[in-house]
Amino acid sequence: MLYKFIIVNLHPYFQDFGNKKECLIIKNLSVDTLSYKTVSTNKATADKQWVVVDADGQSLGRVASIVAKLLRGKYKPSFSPHVDCGDNVIIVNAEKVNLTGKKWDSKEYIRHTGYPGGQRSLTAQEVFDKSPERLVEKSVKGMLPKNKLGADLFRNLRVFTGSEHNMDAQQPKEININELV
Repeated sequence: MLYKFIIVNLHPYFQDFGNKKECLIIKNLSVDTLSYKTVSTNKATADKQWVVVDADGQSLGRVASIVAKLLRGKYKPSFSPHVDCGDNVIIVNAEKVNLTGKKWDSKEYIRHTGYPGGQRSLTAQEVFDKSPERLVEKSVKGMLPKNKLGADLFRNLRVFTGSEHNMDAQQPKEININELV
């Protein structure tokens, strides 16, 4: 049985000493330990919603880190690290994302073909010219866990160029990421 302590009053004998010494009379109350249960979210009890994030004029890393937290579910009080309890995220205006400094030319995305000498690299500008969605997807994927859970979380992300998306049936709600920071 656990005990919870409640301060009843200051004993009159020790009131004369001021700040030097305080003695408290404490009354013990018993607490029902069965009423305290740790709640762990699972796939059935996860509250997943659809949200829209506008990347217009935002820094790529800032958007990616906030979206990764939304996908993971870290903004929710029912967060469990081993469960997909995050939201489904739609990113619009991917072509209007910013990179600071000389990152457009100096940041490289490296891949390997699997053959000897098959290392290939593209700059951020080359990836952006081919597909702006892929640049945002790569940055978000790099901020997710590197396991099966991370792969499942990445499937909850949709990235679109332009302000239109085809996910209106899910009735997503708009989120201003500047308020989350």
